[in-house]
Amino acid sequence: MLYRVVRDYLRPYKRDISYVIALQLVATIASLLLPSLNADIIDNGVVLGDTGYIMRMGGWMLAVSLLQITCTIAAVYLGARSAMGFGRDVRSALFRRVASFSSREVAGFGAPSLITRNTNDVQQVQMLVMLGFTLAISAPIMLVGGIIMAMREDIGLSWLVAVAIPVLVASTGFIISRMVPGFRRMQRHLDDVNQVMREQITGIRVIRAFVREPYEADRFGEANNDLTNVGISTGRWMSAMFPTVLFVMNASSVAVLWFGGLRIDDGSMQIGALTAFITYLVQILMAVMMSTFMLVMIPRAAVAGDRIGEVLATSSSVVPPEDGITEVTTHGRLEFDNVGFTYAGAEHPVLCDISFTAEPGKTTAIIGSTGAGKSTLLSLIPRLFDVTQGTISVDGVDIRDFDPEALWQRIGLVPQKAYLFSGTIADNLRYGKPDATEAEMWEALELAQAKDFVEEMGDGLDSEVAQGGTSLSGGQRQRIAIARALIRRPEVYLFDDSFSALDVATDARLRRALKPVTREATVLIVAQRVFTITDADQIVVLEDGRVVGLGTHDELLATCPTYQEIVESQLKAEAS
Repeated sequence: MLYRVVRDYLRPYKRDISYVIALQLVATIASLLLPSLNADIIDNGVVLGDTGYIMRMGGWMLAVSLLQITCTIAAVYLGARSAMGFGRDVRSALFRRVASFSSREVAGFGAPSLITRNTNDVQQVQMLVMLGFTLAISAPIMLVGGIIMAMREDIGLSWLVAVAIPVLVASTGFIISRMVPGFRRMQRHLDDVNQVMREQITGIRVIRAFVREPYEADRFGEANNDLTNVGISTGRWMSAMFPTVLFVMNASSVAVLWFGGLRIDDGSMQIGALTAFITYLVQILMAVMMSTFMLVMIPRAAVAGDRIGEVLATSSSVVPPEDGITEVTTHGRLEFDNVGFTYAGAEHPVLCDISFTAEPGKTTAIIGSTGAGKSTLLSLIPRLFDVTQGTISVDGVDIRDFDPEALWQRIGLVPQKAYLFSGTIADNLRYGKPDATEAEMWEALELAQAKDFVEEMGDGLDSEVAQGGTSLSGGQRQRIAIARALIRRPEVYLFDDSFSALDVATDARLRRALKPVTREATVLIVAQRVFTITDADQIVVLEDGRVVGLGTHDELLATCPTYQEIVESQLKAEAS
């Protein structure tokens, strides 16, 4: 999976990669020439005392060094640019894929895991790509070239290279094999830390209200300690990597000096050749060390690549049609025909055999006990989930045959949890209509009974809103969310218990203001309070995911026991 991710998202940078390879090749060849030139200076210049030869060869060494430096800088620059572009493209692809997910896929992965995959996991793969451009290209060239040049200097010491390389590879390979499981556990524990942290930040008010700070601190500490312990265990093996490499490198250098000194003593080798051989041996072992460093990064990047690939390979369960319908003749008619829905992995369906029609210009209310499936029913209309049985039609067309944009343009949804985005009031209203004018925004706020408190905020439409709308009260968030739906003027309005945080007077004013605006639209309201839906044109009563009553308030009082129980229980609660 790591290979596929790297292959697919590095394709736009083929030209830069070819330049990096060429530059690294030139720089590595230059570094291999320097020890040989240095050996010639020692053997032919210093020993013979030929100053002119030293100056000429020194000039060549200087030129080769400048060439190496220039090529290395250019290669690193191009490699870094390609790696950063790769990371940008992968993050963008992940974001687009997650944005296409239905609520089912988001719940399957979990928001904390998706965040980690788009940040830490991409960073791990991006770092591997960067190291690949700087190390993986030059290391093999240096390894092979170093062996050839070392044997060219003195074939009698080449057996030291044959011993040093297998020892280094075997020792580092053992260490890496112990590190791979640790990297896998680290990514899982990192997900856990992100999950706990996200829950605590989101639910800080609940935590403080129930004085659960010590419990949550212990909970975070446990997740943090698990990550720390795995990191320390993996880090211990990683810390053994470089001392092992340095030990083999230094031991090899000592062996070269020992056996090389004996060869110089018997006249089989010159001093310059010994100096060059030591340099080539160090380069060979450095190449092995760089390869080892790459191998250290590969296991963690492979885990990250698998996690990234898992998201990219997951398709949304809500599949848009290839040639979706955009234009229809009727407007606002909503029909449920034997609709059923079952969550993935659930044993029993949440909704069964739901059939009713909501006409334009009429209000349909949905009521039932907690867990009856009211919010799930509304979520099926904008295709946050897809039905598993039956069909839902808007304007006579199955919603699965609609172009998604055309469907969403017909729907104004106010969710049960009124979520606002960080930015200004105007920014949040423009989610409903991107080209909304200031007059249209003030009109929507006035209809939603939010104009007064927005004016009092000082900056009006430019007043800042914290992430999630936490800087506003629950009722204020609900009213701005309602204004966000109203500004679009859709054909179908979906209010998912959207008036629960409003006081009775504000609720009544808001409903009166909505009537002329929604006169020609279809309105569906999920409600908990009976008195807010008594004037609805029809009321759908749900119990255990089934329709047990359908009619007006008076008709249901006479014919539906479930509705009678709901009304009676609420009247008793108000009386007490």
